[in-house]
Amino acid sequence: MQSTKISKLTPALLPLISDGCLCPRRCYQSHRIRSQTLERHRTSPLNADKEKYVPETLQNVDKRPPNAKFLEQNPEFLPRPDWAYRDRLCEMLERRDMYSRRRNIIIPEFYVGSVLAVTVADKNEPGKSSRFLGICIHRDDPGLHHKIILRNIIDGQGIEVMYEIYSPVIQKIEVIRLEKRLDKELFYLRDCPHEFSYFPQDMEPAIIHKGMDVPVNQLKVKLNMRPWSQRWERHELQGVEPFTGWKDKKQKDKIERLKNHPQVQKPWEKHDIMKHYRESINPVDTKSIYAEVEENSKDWKVKTDPSDTKEDK
Repeated sequence: MQSTKISKLTPALLPLISDGCLCPRRCYQSHRIRSQTLERHRTSPLNADKEKYVPETLQNVDKRPPNAKFLEQNPEFLPRPDWAYRDRLCEMLERRDMYSRRRNIIIPEFYVGSVLAVTVADKNEPGKSSRFLGICIHRDDPGLHHKIILRNIIDGQGIEVMYEIYSPVIQKIEVIRLEKRLDKELFYLRDCPHEFSYFPQDMEPAIIHKGMDVPVNQLKVKLNMRPWSQRWERHELQGVEPFTGWKDKKQKDKIERLKNHPQVQKPWEKHDIMKHYRESINPVDTKSIYAEVEENSKDWKVKTDPSDTKEDK
């Protein structure tokens, strides 16, 4: 009876029977593989010499970014980590357009928290342009469509303008104040007093010397009373003062309890290797992209340091 049952099994299950499994029906239902089979695979010749079977492109790869400072200044050159949106040919063509655009316009170094002034051509009035000054609260989208959001207070109203820095309508990008903030995004300024988002439109630019370290603004803003646009108490914000405007102690305890809830903290994500892999770029691709950008950056337009230029007397 056992031989007739074994003969009716598929060829994929025959190795399980040859390992000494006397219950073919149970193995077929549970899809289990005996430990002896796995152990023979671990000790097979294919795994004896790992260096022999590792591709040359992956050997001796430095896991650190080739130039962390450059990638922090220009994050738009790195592609999107999600492979559903990856297209190597499109990425290469977009980088070529970005190189061409940088040969015609100066795109200075700036970060989230820097105060910028952007001048764009007015499509409704040919020959005229408009200028907007504000603090950069967000940078997003890799490639040619890299965009920034500037925020300022105009006539007591919060105004936010989104610009694509590689758009042909942009005529000039000025850095009024070069600095960093404690957080990567400053969307919480929407729920803060206007004094933290106001900058005069005629603000004079600060002198930036070559080789200076970018200062980090340690300012901690104060949130308005609830309601907010987002639940900022659940975010790990470094640039916000602890909120004290609770109705009563019961509401405060409830918020603290929800903040420390496992579904909010998600402590398991730091051990999720696949999540980190999906949200990062292959170091081999990063190194090749950086080498290409470094080669094409020699003829970019750059702003000269006023301290380096000396007038002849």
